[in-house]
Amino acid sequence: MKKQETYQQSRWSLDELYSDGKSKKFMSDLKKLESLKDEFVASRSKLSPKMKMADFHQMISMLQEMTEIGSRLSGFSFLRFAENTMNADAMALVGQIQAKLALITNETLFFSLWWKSLSDIEAAPFYKATPDYQYFLQEIRNTKPFTLTEDAEQIINLKNISGSEALTTLYDAITNRYQFFLMVDGKKQTLTRGELMKHVKSEKPAMRKKAYQELYRVYGNDSAILGQIYQTIARDWHLENINLRKYPTPISVRNRINDIPDEVVDLLLDTSVKNREVFQRYFKVKKDLLGLKTFNRYDIYAPLKESEKKYSFSQAYEMVYNAFNEFDPEFAKMARQVFAENHVDSEIRPGKQGGAFCSTLGPKHTPWVLLNYNGNIGDVSTMAHELGHAIHSLSANQHHIFHQGSCLPLAETASTFGEMLLTDSILRENPGEDLKLQILMEQMDDNYATIQRQAYFALFEKQAHEMIPQGVGMDDLNQAYLENLQDQFGDAVHVNEEFRLEWICIPHIFHTPFYVYAYAFGQLLVLSLYKRYKNEGKSFIPQYKKILAAGGSKAPETVLSDAGINFRDAAFWQGGFDILNENLSEIERICKK
Repeated sequence: MKKQETYQQSRWSLDELYSDGKSKKFMSDLKKLESLKDEFVASRSKLSPKMKMADFHQMISMLQEMTEIGSRLSGFSFLRFAENTMNADAMALVGQIQAKLALITNETLFFSLWWKSLSDIEAAPFYKATPDYQYFLQEIRNTKPFTLTEDAEQIINLKNISGSEALTTLYDAITNRYQFFLMVDGKKQTLTRGELMKHVKSEKPAMRKKAYQELYRVYGNDSAILGQIYQTIARDWHLENINLRKYPTPISVRNRINDIPDEVVDLLLDTSVKNREVFQRYFKVKKDLLGLKTFNRYDIYAPLKESEKKYSFSQAYEMVYNAFNEFDPEFAKMARQVFAENHVDSEIRPGKQGGAFCSTLGPKHTPWVLLNYNGNIGDVSTMAHELGHAIHSLSANQHHIFHQGSCLPLAETASTFGEMLLTDSILRENPGEDLKLQILMEQMDDNYATIQRQAYFALFEKQAHEMIPQGVGMDDLNQAYLENLQDQFGDAVHVNEEFRLEWICIPHIFHTPFYVYAYAFGQLLVLSLYKRYKNEGKSFIPQYKKILAAGGSKAPETVLSDAGINFRDAAFWQGGFDILNENLSEIERICKK
């Protein structure tokens, strides 16, 4: 194979967007956005069931251009802030653009309300005239039964800015200032949450325990306030979505956004509960391997052994590139494109946003990827994951901005698949059983965190959103969460008392209610897809590419059905757990040797 370019850790370039938030190009786009909005609002008088199709198409085109410019402006401000979260100017720019886009959303709200007001017979000619926008337009109409008057919708938008959105900002403001103290190698260290959580994966049981206890000590000091914030957000969700919009259940709101039927989400969660014994069995195996008398909740993420092997950044790139190239050269080419265009920020530096992400700003731009690369095998896997996201976006960039991005439950398809390709590639290069055991166990840990843990978070959310409108207090919610953990772990894991507070530490349930089940959905889907790839070989690749290329241009059910997947069938979801069972049996086989 031809040797590929080597890449070093570096900062990304945002120059193709703007040089800064005061540049001529940035100001020109702001002005253009305002001008387009005014033109769009002026076209309101043309809206009628009998309007000219050319006028309707022009309004859709204006809406698309506004969305593209808005994505560019907000994307730039977000990426610039991620470069250095201590940059006050960057933070101010994010706030400025968010406020601007919120106002424009309110002023252009009339279009979607008018479109929803049409009868199916009246809407039919418009669909026919704009075939490229069919799913986008259908999704707007799908919320018709839950839509209020224009005045009411505008009031809710404004209410959210000073209501639920303000509360999530308050939650972030309180929790982001937290400092944690931990004795490490005889020295008292002051840590962020991210730094603290590294110690829950320590090979030392006492260190894992202390890290968790410190987490809950700090959050516990504010538990009354954080609990009240959550209860208020849940009440707001109930009042708006159940009382006013008349959704059947609180989780139905998220299911409608994801375009996933309620019964499918119920099936996913039910299957997860039925298979809790898979992970309980795994934790019993892990307890024996670690030589522990009692397997506490502190020990869930304990490593089999701490790997000291380091990989240079150029080595990591080569490993990921080769894994993708073995699967399909087009995938490797797309991964290289992200690097070649200098869209990767991989440096470690003060103030930079932690973690990793892939940011897609529309089909006209190659995605940007943020990494914090430290050189361990997990960082190599993270590179594969984020480049998988980029490949998904690039595979769908033949669509306009309304159809490029897939819905949340399908959004992790290429990223997780990319990690699996990397893992298989590493195992082919290093066939020893010690490494295989280590990787299989790390995968089981990841699958627990992504599937079972998230499914049980969603089950707790469902319960909490039922309890809170009935006036329950913090103690009741804590007890409900503790019982949720006990059901999840059975007799395999001793649930320590402080974990009753774990739910107040989960930002997703505050920011985006019922978001988390999408992780379990996506992971089980990818397990099934990867099994098909292993069974079918290269003949599977065109079908897989079709899933990625669909982006968000069709309903998730249609995208999967086209690939021969029926997500209404319990056997599909069970298939993902069957793969985990096979992996666990392989772990047990290696352990017996």
